[in-house]
Amino acid sequence: MRHLGGFLIGLVVTAAVLAGGGWAVTQAAAQAAAHVTGQAPVTPADNQKLWIALGAMAAVGLVYGLVVAGRISPLATFVPSMALLSWTVVYALDPARAISLVPAEPSVDQIVREAGAGAQTLLTTGVLALLGVALFIPVLMPSRWSRPYDDDDDDYESSQEGGYY
Repeated sequence: MRHLGGFLIGLVVTAAVLAGGGWAVTQAAAQAAAHVTGQAPVTPADNQKLWIALGAMAAVGLVYGLVVAGRISPLATFVPSMALLSWTVVYALDPARAISLVPAEPSVDQIVREAGAGAQTLLTTGVLALLGVALFIPVLMPSRWSRPYDDDDDDYESSQEGGYY
């Protein structure tokens, strides 16, 4: 049951990194470009989208950190690491095919297209590879695969090695 929960948490982490992180990167890059061209507000406090993007990045980082440092099933880190690393390998072998996996059709919702564009930016800059490797490291720790020590285990009596005499 612990590993099923870990698998589901891994799916959530994968979605958070790809969708949430991708959307936040797109929004932050757009605001940075607006600052460079002089079209953005004078103070960062006036720029609500930038603050929302930074909050989304912080939320993704929090989820990422809790999964990496937490004592849950190793599948919670294995699932997103394999998704991120496999997409990076596809990009290394055939960049056109990897980019074609990003939703960019006009029929797709605008937020999904922005998240896809951000995920593409993370892919092409190597950030997804970095995150995938960092997520894979906890899988290699043997203590993650065993269940935590329980104090109730001491309540059972062990059998005596000799006879009853």
